[in-house]
Amino acid sequence: MRVVIGQGSCGIAAGAEKVRKALLSQNIEVPISITGCIGMCYLEPIVDIYDEDRLTRLVKVSESDAPAIAEYINTGDRSKIENLVVTDEDSEFLSKQTRIALRNCGIINPEIIEEYIEKDGYTALKKALSITPEEVIEIIKTSGLAGRGGAGFPTWFKWNAARNSEGEEKYLICNADEGDPGAFMDRAVIESDPHNLIEGMLIGAYAIGAKHAVVYVRAEYPLAIKRLKNALEQAREKGIIGKNIFGSDFSCDFMIKAGAGAFVCGEETALIESLEGHRGMPRLKPPFPAQSGFWRKPSNINNVETFANVAWIINNGGEAFAAMGTEGSKGTKVFAVTGKVKRSGLVEIPMGKTLRDVIFDIGGGMKTDKPFKAVQMGGPSGGCIPASLIDTVIDYKALGATGAIMGSGGMVVMDESTCMVGMAKFFLDFTAKESCGKCIHCRIGTKRMLEMLERITKGEGKEGDIELLEELCYAIKDGALCGLGQTAPNPVLTTINYFRDEYEAHIKDKKCPAGECSDLIEYSINKDKCKGCTLCARNCPGIKCGKCYSVCRFDAVVKA
Repeated sequence: MRVVIGQGSCGIAAGAEKVRKALLSQNIEVPISITGCIGMCYLEPIVDIYDEDRLTRLVKVSESDAPAIAEYINTGDRSKIENLVVTDEDSEFLSKQTRIALRNCGIINPEIIEEYIEKDGYTALKKALSITPEEVIEIIKTSGLAGRGGAGFPTWFKWNAARNSEGEEKYLICNADEGDPGAFMDRAVIESDPHNLIEGMLIGAYAIGAKHAVVYVRAEYPLAIKRLKNALEQAREKGIIGKNIFGSDFSCDFMIKAGAGAFVCGEETALIESLEGHRGMPRLKPPFPAQSGFWRKPSNINNVETFANVAWIINNGGEAFAAMGTEGSKGTKVFAVTGKVKRSGLVEIPMGKTLRDVIFDIGGGMKTDKPFKAVQMGGPSGGCIPASLIDTVIDYKALGATGAIMGSGGMVVMDESTCMVGMAKFFLDFTAKESCGKCIHCRIGTKRMLEMLERITKGEGKEGDIELLEELCYAIKDGALCGLGQTAPNPVLTTINYFRDEYEAHIKDKKCPAGECSDLIEYSINKDKCKGCTLCARNCPGIKCGKCYSVCRFDAVVKA
């Protein structure tokens, strides 16, 4: 028997480290280990108890549960932990997924290389080294693996372009600068299965002929950086990275760069500028990084999830990966599902599933009693997809047709209480602040759009604002230098397209249909229900925050 405690960032934030210490203080004569995030973030802290092949999963565990857990381990008495055992309904969150990139997450100890090796770790690297780089690229081509960072560009094509570029010195770079609000897929992979990333990168480096590998990870991910450093040290000690890997002629070493957290550094040329010590600003293309990248040498950049699929593909064959998904979108995709959904966390599904499958079947539907309204796909670069399109197939083409994008995999679920004008303003505020300022369209255009949205949500909108917003959107998309500016208008365009009536209500009627824009809300007292307790008056700071509405125990405060 052994005990394993989920210790990804989400689990630690929920109190998993306190639970671990409480269990260590009990008289338990079984090993207590850790693992990363299994993806059931809404149930953290999670404690898994393995008794040979039997798994007992305990969820929402607290320090006070430690004695009951110890009693179960020591005596087999389950009576005091039954309330902690995961339900069959919640177990479906995992059972309905197909896990490739996340296959080891929440299963192995990310700090012990032997546990990764026991799961066939580094066998794919040995296999890759036994064939030619061209054959490796052909396997990736057969798989149909496309970049999971957002653009969906064929991975094999980028690898092949870098391999065919002239020059002995080449670089393989991992983009782990996960900047989308609500996205945490890459962080979870690095924290939970760092050797899978390392193995995928080594295979990629071998394929393109690179002796140098770089992981560019945002500095706000300290646990990911810590575990990646530890994994690199362990791999180096075993001769898995460094010179003459596994006795071959292939040598490759790693470097970690902690980025400052600029969203624009998700764009590959801006990332390269940051790597070189410059301000993160995109370069004009061509030349592309495959010809002139890091230090003007041929370079290849893929994101974490892309590399996390590589070892599985090499071990199982490109055909096995291509058998999943749709004609134009192969394999699986990881999504970070957040917002007004019952089961929030990491979901990996084959391409071709629908939004309904993720939000209602796996995610459990709305956690409030309010109807589903929309889902924001692709973060600030994506768009809002309305409830009427809930059966949209998840692949690059189908999502693009809605005005949204796959993006890196952020999926923010909204119910009827969400103001879509406010949602557009939230993302525009983000992109306006994150603009590097290099091109006028993005630097000035996003600012002007944000000012208009702020006016509209304050009830100061004017006739013609919607049309002017649309005009600005298309001007920015056409004129911006990089992907940040070109996609920044997407949240505004999609909300205008699908929720134009909400914009008109804000402008013409000076009302927020969702009741979310504080400047457009009026509170009044229903005298027939009011008991004169003065609780609302005693809690009201006078800023239309809704405190009076929330504290009233008699439903006497009316919001309009």
